[in-house]
Amino acid sequence: MPGLADYREVWVLDCEFRAPAGERPYPVCLVGREYHSGRTVSLFRDELRRRLTAPFDTGPDTLVIAYFASAEMGVFRALDWAMPRNVVCLFAEHRAETNGLKLAFGNSLLDAAAMRSLPAMAAATKEANRRLVMDQQSWSAAEAKTILDYCAADVELTTRLLERMAPAIDWPRALLRGRYMAAVACMEWVGVPLDAELHRRLAMRWDDIKAQLVAGVDADFGVYEGVTFKMDRFKAFLAQSGIPWPNYPSGQLVLDDDTFREQARRYPQIYPLRQLRATLSGLRLTGLAVGRDSRNRCLLSPFATVTGRNAPSNSKYIYGPARWMRNLIRPPEGYGIAYLDWQSQEIAIAAGLSGDERLIAGVRAGDPYMAFARDSGLAPPDATKATHGPLRERVKVVCLGVLYGMQSATLAAVLGIAQCEAAELLQRHRRTYPVFWWWLEATKSVAFSRNRLASVFGWPVRVTAHTKPTQLANFPMQANGAECRRLAAAAATESGIEVCGPIHDAFLIGAPIERLDEDIARMVRIMRRAGEAVAGFPINVEVVEARWPYRLNEGKGLEMFNKVVNYADYREYREY
Repeated sequence: MPGLADYREVWVLDCEFRAPAGERPYPVCLVGREYHSGRTVSLFRDELRRRLTAPFDTGPDTLVIAYFASAEMGVFRALDWAMPRNVVCLFAEHRAETNGLKLAFGNSLLDAAAMRSLPAMAAATKEANRRLVMDQQSWSAAEAKTILDYCAADVELTTRLLERMAPAIDWPRALLRGRYMAAVACMEWVGVPLDAELHRRLAMRWDDIKAQLVAGVDADFGVYEGVTFKMDRFKAFLAQSGIPWPNYPSGQLVLDDDTFREQARRYPQIYPLRQLRATLSGLRLTGLAVGRDSRNRCLLSPFATVTGRNAPSNSKYIYGPARWMRNLIRPPEGYGIAYLDWQSQEIAIAAGLSGDERLIAGVRAGDPYMAFARDSGLAPPDATKATHGPLRERVKVVCLGVLYGMQSATLAAVLGIAQCEAAELLQRHRRTYPVFWWWLEATKSVAFSRNRLASVFGWPVRVTAHTKPTQLANFPMQANGAECRRLAAAAATESGIEVCGPIHDAFLIGAPIERLDEDIARMVRIMRRAGEAVAGFPINVEVVEARWPYRLNEGKGLEMFNKVVNYADYREYREY
């Protein structure tokens, strides 16, 4: 069978573990079967914990197969076993095979089996066995046998699924995706360090804090009644302030968070209101998954989106709720942390893949937005962010909007300008970067003609009659941005860097203070090389760091954070 015959041993694995919210996985059992020989291993809790190494070779001649392999790799990490050199995750390959299609099935092991007409246990039986693992801390001999039999059944099903899927698997790229699943396990193991005591105090007083937040912020806007946002009051505020606002065809205001975000860029005076709305509507302060070691951990949900990005829970992951909550991130004593962000990653990828030399030059100069303003004649040759800040914010919307097919009507609504002016801005972009625009249109045409589009390392999307051209326009930037992150995460975790967690186009890392500078330098090199592997040239990386006792301040959310802390009356808090 293609791919499998290249390895001396091929182990199909399934593991079970307990993982209370925010905690590291506690291994319960491992069952595996070697594909060529049929040899099996079956280890329950105490047998697992006594082993210093995996029950089989994990070197270059061995391939490990699992469904949602970050779970199995999390058990390896918890047991301090060497990670397998070669991993293929059938969940990731199922997602790759079906991405973009409208299916009657989901993405669980049972769904993947049902889609391929493979018989499997009932979903209710699987859930009962899963609850037996998760809801107890000790098990009788009979219960242990039930759990091991359940694991063995999943190994059998995964083996049959492997045989069905193997002919269509792109093995070299599957191995790359498997490396990332191992990296995910490492990132979930490390977790994001939080000021857990402050988080606990805020959670205890959250209902009172919300009421005080509304009273404090809304004093400048007058758009709330109690804690309820009132549309008519907001319309009156906009009219009085002279702020144009996007409308639906029905005349109703567009009030989603993306619109508020764009409007806050255009009109900074409404940023506190946008933060307040995000805080009240999107935040469940008690939902953050925080372990006993004051680390935030949750399932990172790799390959969950069409573009192959992660999709962790917005309520459980610190980077999901309102931005001010990121100020809860704080290194433990003796440690430092660093936030490393690819600069203008999506534009850099568009520039590199299109080969537009003028766009590439703007990216490499460090500010593609001002480069467009200058190159298009909107700003003089010596213009900078300092001299033309408002113009830069306007053209930034243009530069990012064209990446996902923004049209003049939407651009006009976002910027609060006439549609003819918006159309002229888009035309300027076309005239300034004609090679990019040719590539963008060609990409969509090829995708529709081949019914398929893929990233540089093979993450595919199927193109159907339901696929929107705007989705295809943005797919290369988003999917290849995900490739950058997967490459960097794998290289960083394999080199021993403590990656606390991924963000959209960034990472948070941690290290003992005496090693922080070295690890930051290594991470920057890794991220730049990952950018080069995807875009064809190194993508610059911006670094913000904090060392104990200071916290990693999130500038845009700091004002709201300080208000929340003040309303909590946390006198022991110091504004580090």
